[in-house]
Amino acid sequence: MLTPAQLLQPLALHRTDEVVVTTMSVVRPWGRLSQSDLDFASADSAMGHAADLALGIALARPERKVLCLNGDGSMLMCLGTLATAVDAAASNYILVVCDNGVYEITGGQPVAGARRLDWAAMAEAAGFRHVFRFEDARSWASAAPEILTLTGPTFVHTLVEAGDEGPIARSPEESARYLQQSLAEWSRIMRAALVD
Repeated sequence: MLTPAQLLQPLALHRTDEVVVTTMSVVRPWGRLSQSDLDFASADSAMGHAADLALGIALARPERKVLCLNGDGSMLMCLGTLATAVDAAASNYILVVCDNGVYEITGGQPVAGARRLDWAAMAEAAGFRHVFRFEDARSWASAAPEILTLTGPTFVHTLVEAGDEGPIARSPEESARYLQQSLAEWSRIMRAALVD
């Protein structure tokens, strides 16, 4: 099983100009690794919709790769996104499910079907062009650079240890740059970066 750091570090190392949409347990850890205006924290009042948001960006900007770091609980809330991404032929879309088995930032409640659901099999059934599953850091670190270059849609299921991230608040006290400002202000910053 990967730690959150083992999951995120290869992506941060090999990322170029991809949009990265994060949610829930990976919002703060990603914000400690990246300070890009192309990062977006979807952790406010729309739990379960990071994958939808990332897909919308991918469809609006087909020339740019869009990576969504989604939670297993969030993915469970919006399974229709799997079929929608395939039907939309979102070739620039990479969806990573960070499967830690719990709703980490809301108190660690177990996700229904935790560790029993086969996310990779669901993505295959939906028709994703590339589907991967990783549970060890070495295999993931080796594959991540190529995964970022594939023509998708691409789906990655990662088994990740639960961390201890608590509730997220947008304030200057947050360590992640994209959480230090309001959602509206950060949306303006990201939009400006997308049109440059």
